[in-house]
Amino acid sequence: MTAREQTDTPPPSTQGPVLGWSLAVLLREWNARVEGASHDLPHGVRGYQVLSAVVHDAPPTQAALAARLGIDRTVMTYLLDKFEGCGLLERRQDPADRRARRIVPTDHGRRVLADVDARVAWAEDELLSALPPGDRRVLLALLEHAAAGAAPGADRCAAAAGSAGLTQEA
Repeated sequence: MTAREQTDTPPPSTQGPVLGWSLAVLLREWNARVEGASHDLPHGVRGYQVLSAVVHDAPPTQAALAARLGIDRTVMTYLLDKFEGCGLLERRQDPADRRARRIVPTDHGRRVLADVDARVAWAEDELLSALPPGDRRVLLALLEHAAAGAAPGADRCAAAAGSAGLTQEA
């Protein structure tokens, strides 16, 4: 019995290059599953990216958040209005610049995101369920390393939003 047979790792494809196909299939499935996990947020996956950026980073200005996620500033205004109306975030005047507004998560917004983050983690785990847990960790580490090498210094949130087609105006 070979080492490959012992680990149940399938042999490499003989059908030609598979990277693009594999990434496209995984991204399509990731997007569908994350859409399901974030269905109760305003604007689904796009809303998840917005709330995640607001909660996980220093409070951005409205303009910086729009630029980071590749969302038109006018559209961002409507998105933030909806989030503010749901009590997930609030706009606060920037103490350093009276013209700017900082986007700050509320405690409710943090709780909601923690719940959605858990659902997204479950969806991602389910997406990769064909792999043993050790292989999943290796795959994710390798993908992260490859992505960082391909786009050094890229904003992860913006890259995910762009790849999922979320930067196009709805």
